[in-house]
Amino acid sequence: MKKIGLEDFLIGTYEDDVAKTGVSVIIAKNGAVAGCDIRGGAPGTRETDLLDPTKTVEKVHAVVLSGGSAFGLDSCSGVMKYLEEEGIGFDVGVARVPIVSGAVIFDLGFGDPNVRPSAEWGYKASKNASKDVKEGSFGAGSGATVGKLRGFDYVMNSGVGYHEINLGDVIVSAYVVVNASGEVYEGDEIIAGCLGDDKKTIVPADSIMLGAEVDVDSDNIRGKNTTIGCIMTNAKLSKAQCKKASQLAQNGLALSIRPIHTTMDGDSIFTLSSGDVDINPDKVYYAAQVAMRQAVVNALREANNETKGK
Repeated sequence: MKKIGLEDFLIGTYEDDVAKTGVSVIIAKNGAVAGCDIRGGAPGTRETDLLDPTKTVEKVHAVVLSGGSAFGLDSCSGVMKYLEEEGIGFDVGVARVPIVSGAVIFDLGFGDPNVRPSAEWGYKASKNASKDVKEGSFGAGSGATVGKLRGFDYVMNSGVGYHEINLGDVIVSAYVVVNASGEVYEGDEIIAGCLGDDKKTIVPADSIMLGAEVDVDSDNIRGKNTTIGCIMTNAKLSKAQCKKASQLAQNGLALSIRPIHTTMDGDSIFTLSSGDVDINPDKVYYAAQVAMRQAVVNALREANNETKGK
């Protein structure tokens, strides 16, 4: 189990091991400047418009990553309830309104599709928030899979991953839920992906996407994939710079997942900046890319890579 080195962030999870779904919550207890970048063609998100640099609200108090497809967005309400009880939120005079952004993955094809992350789950995940980070099939990664290009009968387990980079006084970390249509690779090695008919060997994504012998099962998997994550840092970043960090972190996905950002995916990345440490932002952007790439690999290394195919 890893520890978060950043002072102002906590991560909590709650999952149902039988239903194979769950919630991950990243809490910025003092608020954080935020931005996001959405590349996939089929995203499921909440409160992303306010993260645009032209919008008024400067800080958010939590990012929720959830299973359950669009149903899972309900978990954000439980996070709001917890934060309100803790006195965390945007002061509007008559109340404190927690600003909670979120994104979801499609995992209804595994476990029990009638059990979805709820407001209660979001509340419990928030209560569980700490400096400890669980990797593998926890939280929103409980029902995550990769390698869906030939359909759901040939997929492999996935999960959540975390990686942290220390730049002296500045820390840049990445937390990611890997639920990709394609494969995950590190260097020349494919570490997880679409299984062959023997359910043991991996069929390279290039042979499926570029070859004529095996077709992509687009109709059955469209909108049922998504890699979602969050960059956290104590570097001083504006909303525009947070958005740029999210864009560069998407490169980390491109360097570890093939294919990525397709019409079949809903890839979304948030960036949260809680600090006031001055640093060349390009160093933060590059660290975000490297951290996200390694977090993806860590998620698959920690997951129990047995097929969930039926």
